[in-house]
Amino acid sequence: MSGTTSAPPAEGTIRRIVRRETHAARTVPAIIAAVLGILFCLYVLLESVLQSLGQEEWLIDPPTFAHWLAGLPRDADPVYLGLAGGLIFLAGLWFFLMAVLPGRRARYAIPNPRAAVVVEAEVLAASLARRSRLTAGVAAGQVLVTVGRTRVEVRIRPTSGIPVDADAVRAAVEDELALTGLEPQPAVHIQVSTMGAIGQ
Repeated sequence: MSGTTSAPPAEGTIRRIVRRETHAARTVPAIIAAVLGILFCLYVLLESVLQSLGQEEWLIDPPTFAHWLAGLPRDADPVYLGLAGGLIFLAGLWFFLMAVLPGRRARYAIPNPRAAVVVEAEVLAASLARRSRLTAGVAAGQVLVTVGRTRVEVRIRPTSGIPVDADAVRAAVEDELALTGLEPQPAVHIQVSTMGAIGQ
């Protein structure tokens, strides 16, 4: 029986896996753009074939459409022209933003030399909320943690009559974040409510 173990994946492979898991794919916008382009080309081809065979156009023949397009905006209703322009602008803006924005998912990569480790934002927030709750000495419902790309917000509603040491909670949360090895490390902001919880 062999005692060999599989070698860890290469660093480049780990980086590719992490990027795939932490960034949204552009598959849907690419498919939509491809389908729209194919449908437009098929329509133009159909009208061209019908015109070359001497048949009546299906919707509008290419020369008539080109003449109408060249006459814009002179021959068009301003309301319909404005609506069409607005829709085209919004569609173009959506495709542009899909192309240039990073498309990050609410996931975070935990450095590990042997594997690609990715955690959901909710899992990380739950871990930080537990550490905050234990440090502040409050119940689970009195702590709300929001994890962003560069900022961690911890909102604490203390029990009435029992003060909360915000600095101690901040230090505990920063220590918990340090254990994850997140780079860059998000800034921690603690907000202690002035309204206390009764009977917690």
